[in-house]
Parts: sequence; C-alpha cells; structure tokens
Amino acid sequence: MHNTPIHLLLADDDLDDRIFFEEALEEIPVVTQLTTAHDGVHLMQLLAAKETLPHVLYLDLNMPRKNGFECLAEIKRDAKLNQIPVIIFSTSFDKEAADLLYEHGAHYCIRKPPEFENLKNMILKSLELISKLKNERPSRDEFLLKVI
Repeated sequence: MHNTPIHLLLADDDLDDRIFFEEALEEIPVVTQLTTAHDGVHLMQLLAAKETLPHVLYLDLNMPRKNGFECLAEIKRDAKLNQIPVIIFSTSFDKEAADLLYEHGAHYCIRKPPEFENLKNMILKSLELISKLKNERPSRDEFLLKVI
C-alpha cells in the first residue's frame, strides 16, 4: 500500500488487546507506526500534544475514565481532530450503538476478532478501505466490517 509508514493510534485499555494488535501489524504487508493509549483520557492527551496527527485511530468503546463514545464526540467537535478517520474497535456493540457511532462520525466498526489471522485481515481491510476513501465516510451499509 504505502512505503512511508501509516501512523496509527490505538486506544484500548486492555494490554493484551494492544499487544495482539501490535503483533498483527507486524505481520501485514503495510508499513505502520503505532502509538497506543491505555484509556480515553490518555488518548485525548496524546491527540492534544501531537503536532502530526495519526492517519487512522482505532478506538475501543469500553475504557475507564473516558469511554470511546465520549472520545469520539470530543474528536468530532474539534476542528483540528475531526478529520482523523476513526475505526471503532470493540468486543461488543449492538445495532443501536452502531447507529449512534455512525451518526457521530465514526468511519467503520470492527468487532474484535479472537483469532489472530482474522485480526490481521480486519486491520488490513480497514486500512485499505480508509486509503481508498480519502477522508470520505462510507455509507451506513458499509459501516460494520465483517471478518473475511
């Protein structure tokens, strides 16, 4: 896809999930640079301090101190941050939550797959879709990414 690194930011309070995500990145054919945040407050501090924003943000919903819904709302209200493509990356959400996330500006929703191979495929698929969109959002029908 790219020879220059794609800067990714992952906000997830689960250390094992962060490690799993990082290991998956190492095995996909895309050059990436990953920064992680351990909760929503940490995420917003990182974004406020960064001069160069990430190309893509993977955002868990269930985090302490500030959850993913709150972070998404704050990001989309901020003129500096609202162009960052946000991919919701969570263990569970229902149709109502997905509708709300789409309405609030998220680009895609991915349910965290337990299998490593599926995780690699989902990350790669989401990065390919984001690069094709050029900051446009998909239709609501394309919002929930399925395991391939």
